[in-house]
Amino acid sequence: MEERLQKILSSAGVASRRAAEEMIRAGRVAVDGVVVTELGSKYEAMRHVITVDGKRIQGHEKRYYILLNKPRGYLSTVRDDRGRKTVLDLLPDFPVRLYPVGRLDADTEGLLLITNDGALTQGLLHPRYEIDKVYHAEVMGEVTAEGLEQLRRGILLEDGRTAPARLRVLRAEDGRTVVETIIHEGRNRQVRRMFAAIGCRVMTLRRVRFAQLTLRGLSCGAYRHLTAEEIQKLRVVAGVRESEADHRGGRGTGRHDGGGSSGRKRGKRSAP
Repeated sequence: MEERLQKILSSAGVASRRAAEEMIRAGRVAVDGVVVTELGSKYEAMRHVITVDGKRIQGHEKRYYILLNKPRGYLSTVRDDRGRKTVLDLLPDFPVRLYPVGRLDADTEGLLLITNDGALTQGLLHPRYEIDKVYHAEVMGEVTAEGLEQLRRGILLEDGRTAPARLRVLRAEDGRTVVETIIHEGRNRQVRRMFAAIGCRVMTLRRVRFAQLTLRGLSCGAYRHLTAEEIQKLRVVAGVRESEADHRGGRGTGRHDGGGSSGRKRGKRSAP
């Protein structure tokens, strides 16, 4: 996709859009060896050699969108200084730095989106869009109607009152209750703390949906690439414009093969 030269420079991290325009006017930018001074010029970053002061800039990275069914025991970080397992250990090596969209704590399993699309990540996590996160919480004992109503209204935690949650009991048997819990916030260990506030202990917690994405057909520890249609739907709900993200999807699924994660840059806050 062709873009204005100043937009390419800005997206590559060379300078702000305005500063990039000044660079172009000053004759500091060349495309395929030819100095360009017109601000309206458009190019495809991946098809041309673009230099600033004689140094080639890096074009747009290919975007990756990975849906992982995270098992328990893995940290939702790209690096852990104590050598503990992270979600990137479940993926093969990629030629770019990937990072999770939000966090699941180590004891929580289920749906986790991993990408290198910063604009989409920012939109999906922005509180303005109130994107649903759906969990199945298995709670010790009975959850009272009064307790559920407290959570539906929003409950006071040490970091403030939660937004109203949507809840329904899926089943209650053998001294445990499974509650579908839908929230749009992403506080640290939020679902566990919400239930603790009404005197209930969460034994297992699994995220089953994020926005329109589900775990259908994806076994624990496996991953797949999002389709172009899924990426487009995410961009719509996250308020991301066409020019802000490259929505090339992939196909296929995978499973951790026990290999390491050499070559990946690693870098952190756990949510429910």
